[in-house]
Amino acid sequence: MPILALDTATMVSSVAIAGPDKLLAEVTLQTKLTHSEVLMPHVQQVLAMTNIKKTELEAIAVSIGPGSFTGLRIGLAAAKSMAYALGIPLVGVSTLEAMAWHYPVPGIYTLCVLDAQKGDVYAGLYSWQQEAVHLVKPVEVMPFAEVIDFCQTLDRPVVIIGDIAQKKQALIRAAGSNIIAAQPHMIMPRAANVAMLAQQKLAAGRTDEVMTLEPLYIRRSEAEVLWEKRQQKQQA
Repeated sequence: MPILALDTATMVSSVAIAGPDKLLAEVTLQTKLTHSEVLMPHVQQVLAMTNIKKTELEAIAVSIGPGSFTGLRIGLAAAKSMAYALGIPLVGVSTLEAMAWHYPVPGIYTLCVLDAQKGDVYAGLYSWQQEAVHLVKPVEVMPFAEVIDFCQTLDRPVVIIGDIAQKKQALIRAAGSNIIAAQPHMIMPRAANVAMLAQQKLAAGRTDEVMTLEPLYIRRSEAEVLWEKRQQKQQA
């Protein structure tokens, strides 16, 4: 069952094709190019690399957030368009939950953090049990300093993953104790993880509706907040 997976939740553009038990191909790029420039060329590239026709795909998987509002919209629009055009299932997965697949290791926690702007992060704590990722602490928006403080209270080693972990490696190393920054090649989101998580969802019969699946923003965009403030001033 080859599925096409997309992750555009951060500055990383990642596209993969995977079967139920193996990764067939992946293209992951972390540069200043925009998702609108590279996403569809990457889709064409992985299809060509695997010699798989788009009509042979059995599902489209996409990371739905939290993350960059613009990136999420681009990725979800592409995934919806392809799933609708090909008449195949669409599977949306949590960006943070997919990232936790970087370290499918019992006995540790993976803390996945992504930039939420204004000094805050989206943070979710996960563990690996019985061949699956389990959410230990619900996703929250919080200052990164509080994330470090929280990790120091835990009874297991904690591997921190995500764009903020990439930027704050020195701070993570200084915290010491049970806290570890993920290795550079394992610290950012990857479509391969989206594919693996989506395969589990597909096997359980869990898919999403093309017309109703929405990004998981968690917090409102700055534009929405400013618009609401303007409306309140006008009504005052």
